[in-house]
Amino acid sequence: MNQAYPQEMNEFLAQWSNEEMKNVFLQLADLLTGFSDLELDFKARPGVSYSLRGKPQGQTRELMAMIDIIDDDPDARWLSVCFFADMITDPEERGDIVPGGLLGHDGYCFDLLSSEPEEVDYVAQRIQEAYAAVTS
Repeated sequence: MNQAYPQEMNEFLAQWSNEEMKNVFLQLADLLTGFSDLELDFKARPGVSYSLRGKPQGQTRELMAMIDIIDDDPDARWLSVCFFADMITDPEERGDIVPGGLLGHDGYCFDLLSSEPEEVDYVAQRIQEAYAAVTS
């Protein structure tokens, strides 16, 4: 159990058996918990998704980053990591543009279907970029 994680998230993690994608999620979640001025919220919608949302404390923006665990098949969960479009760049055009689809705002979502280090690192860089955008 990680004390930095919301209790509901720890309970979910305890029963998640796919170590490959669980480890990718943990890598990205640990990046979010490393930012001491972020509030973390975990929303469970079993059969649909589990979402970890990082929101800057004292800011009006609804979130900085959202890491969704897509739960349409519990044995083959994958991640979709989303940001507001004005907070990040996508120099290699790996993300999907989501017009008005992220809490009513334009966004970018990056799907992670495996633990390919290059893909995970690219998304981790976007998290760092989003954090820099909200704290500058």
